[in-house]
Parts: sequence; C-alpha cells; structure tokens
Amino acid sequence: QVQLVESGGGSVQTGGSLRLSCVVSGYAYRRVCMGWFRQAPGKEREGVASIYTGTGSPTYADSVKGRFTISQDNAKNTAYLQMNSLGPEDTAMYYCRWVITDIPCLEADFGYWGQGIQVTVSS
Repeated sequence: QVQLVESGGGSVQTGGSLRLSCVVSGYAYRRVCMGWFRQAPGKEREGVASIYTGTGSPTYADSVKGRFTISQDNAKNTAYLQMNSLGPEDTAMYYCRWVITDIPCLEADFGYWGQGIQVTVSS
C-alpha cells in the first residue's frame, strides 16, 4: 500500500514562500509520476506541478510557472514543492499524488493521494 505524507503548509503573506514535502512509502520510488494538486473552496482540483521520477522532468501549470519548483530526493523517497511569490490565488488545500501512468504526469488526476495540507496566503 502506497502512503504519502505531506508537510510544510501554513499561512504566509502575499509575496512569501513555502516549501511542501511529500514522503512516499510502501513502494519503490522509481519511474513514477509524483505531483502536486490543489483545490480551493468551490473550485475543481487542479494540477499544479508534476515530476517523472525516472528522469526528473518537471511540468507546471501555467498559473505557477516561474514561481513554483518541483523537485525530488530519490534517496529520501520525497518530493518537494517550493512555492515563491505566493498570492491569495494560491490559497488552497494541496495534495501530493503518486501514480504510475502512461499519460502526461500533470494530467493524471488519479492514483494515490496524501491527506492534503492547507496553504493560506493573505493579502
């Protein structure tokens, strides 16, 4: 059973930064899609960033390009999301996602999920 545990959320002011972490257990951390999705109240869940662990290739939603960076530490079975220049529009529950898929990582809105972690950005 794959398990994901997120950490690092919280509250910041506009322009601030946060780093989310996602530790994966229960499966070898190789050649899978790791991703971060978010869901704001009243909105659909959206893919924010993803990385294919086999190559380290990242993909970003247009709304976060240039501000967010996804990375991985294979030795620690951990994926990270560095979020800079945060704005109120980034306020949401953020979820870590693990999946093996043939479709582009960021489009795979399924798989194993973490419990979610809140990010709140105040103006």
